[in-house]
Amino acid sequence: MGFNFTKWHGAGNDFVLVNGFTETILDFEKTAIAVCNRNFGIGADGLVIISPSEIADFKMRIFNSDGSEAEMCGNVTRCVARYVYENKLTEKTKIELETKAGIIRPEIIFENGIFNQVKVDMGEPILSGALIPVIGFGNNRIINEKILVDTIEYNMTCVSMGNPHCVIFVDDMKKINLNSIGPKLEVHKSFPKKINVEFAEIKNEHHIRMRVWERGAGITLACGTGSCATLVAAVLNNKTERKATLELDGGNLIIEWADNNHVYMSGPAQEVFHGVYL
Repeated sequence: MGFNFTKWHGAGNDFVLVNGFTETILDFEKTAIAVCNRNFGIGADGLVIISPSEIADFKMRIFNSDGSEAEMCGNVTRCVARYVYENKLTEKTKIELETKAGIIRPEIIFENGIFNQVKVDMGEPILSGALIPVIGFGNNRIINEKILVDTIEYNMTCVSMGNPHCVIFVDDMKKINLNSIGPKLEVHKSFPKKINVEFAEIKNEHHIRMRVWERGAGITLACGTGSCATLVAAVLNNKTERKATLELDGGNLIIEWADNNHVYMSGPAQEVFHGVYL
């Protein structure tokens, strides 16, 4: 059975959006694997189903390119917010989205009547090792702790933004072979639910260069929750101010860890094309 879709990206992190109000997908895992294949499918980092919610304006389910379901994704949140507004599924510019990580609140920002960006209240970071989860730390924070991979020792800071992240600060991003180390860290025995991996190079107190290996998707051009986790980790390690530009492979995001303990993410959301998947 075919379905209509729209392809979107947020700073290069790309997704196939499906309107669950009108379209039917019977097997999400199998469909995500097929649709996200860049040679034989549409090509994307994830498949996203937008459907009715009993507790928010919309419900958003996210399936990675390997078929696994993600709790949350910051970049697709911006895309979904703009999608539902521009396709007249809502007249609201401040929207509530139900996710597996809870209610997420994006706001569409206009400048002189023209779309500018989407700002998302990503909620409060989770810093308890047991809740991220990371084995061996109890409820303690995991800040600049050692982790061993292939006889190489790294210093990690772990944060959950509704999904788990391991942030490693490096002096020179060019020396990191993300294709090699990313998948090994993702499935490291310390992480019972696997983990997203961010390598970050501090440029200055307001600028971080970051690359990401996403759990279930591999290297992606951007990661919204990963950017939030990286800014939080940088603050915890006294490396940056509480607001900074995150420079990603696919573009920039503005992240702020505000005084109310919520993390805010601002960035682009762009439709690429739409069509019918047969």
